[in-house]
Parts: sequence; structure tokens; C-alpha cells
Amino acid sequence: MLEFFQCCFQVKIKVGIGYDIHRLVPGRKLILGGVMIDFHKGLLGHSDADVLIHAIADALLGALGLPNIGQVFPDTETWTQGLDSKKILKYAQGMIDRMGYKISNIDVVIIAQEPKLSPYLDKIRESIASILLINMEDIGLKVTTNEWLGPIGAGEAIASIANTILVSDR
Repeated sequence: MLEFFQCCFQVKIKVGIGYDIHRLVPGRKLILGGVMIDFHKGLLGHSDADVLIHAIADALLGALGLPNIGQVFPDTETWTQGLDSKKILKYAQGMIDRMGYKISNIDVVIIAQEPKLSPYLDKIRESIASILLINMEDIGLKVTTNEWLGPIGAGEAIASIANTILVSDR
């Protein structure tokens, strides 16, 4: 039986991991997964500082063996100032298509002491799914705190970790 699958179903699988963290500051909008979160602070960054999208994009690009988003969208360039991170995710999705892969699944954790993000999870999954043109069921999204430890636990930052699996039958 194994020989049948090996000869008839040659599937290439690639796995990627991404991580991002940004400082929370007053006077900025808080955007996670392309969704505006109602909070009195936002994430500081050269772009819109969407740690969730940044982690996902790095996981997708890493699975393909491509440069990370800091290399493709450097914070030393004026054209990336205030960049909508959805464009970064669209770029990653375009590279996946170009290289003949499809997203099997994405699994993400947002680490934030505050704000409470549970009410936003479905809306964030919908946003990511629509950007990447995949089903919501292919996105796992969880939130956790840092149990009051470190800058995340002190409410000074938010981080995100993403894993992804890409598949190709080429």
C-alpha cells in the first residue's frame, strides 16, 4: 500500500515558523490580523506593526526558503513607512502561488496580557482567510497571556508566533 502512495501521490510538504513582537504605545491604532482592535494603545512600528500578519508572512516565506519580511520590506525605506501589513501578506501569498504551493494550514498564537482578544478571534480569522484566499477552517488562532512576566506580561508589548504547512503536488 505504501508503494502505491509513494508512486501515485508525490506531495511536497514545507513547514515554516514566524515570530514578531512590537511595543505597545499610546497614540497608535492596534491592528491584529488586519482587524482594528478597540484599545487605548497601539503597536509601534515602521509599518502598521501588525504582529500577527508579520508572524504569518514570515512563516509562509520561511517555508519557501525566501527572505523574511524585514529584508523584503525594510524599515529603512520610506516606501514602507505606515505600510498596511495586508500588502505584506498578499506578497507572501503571491510567492506561494508563483512557486506552486498551497497553504494547508496556519496555526497562530497571539501573546498579549492586554487587551482581551477573545471577542475578535472570528473576525481576525475571517480577515486572514480573505487575504490569503483560504478557508477559515485552515486557520488555528489562539490567544494567551504571558502570566504577568516580561514586557508582554507588563502590558508593554504584544507578540505572535505562527506555524504553517505548505503543500505541492508538482
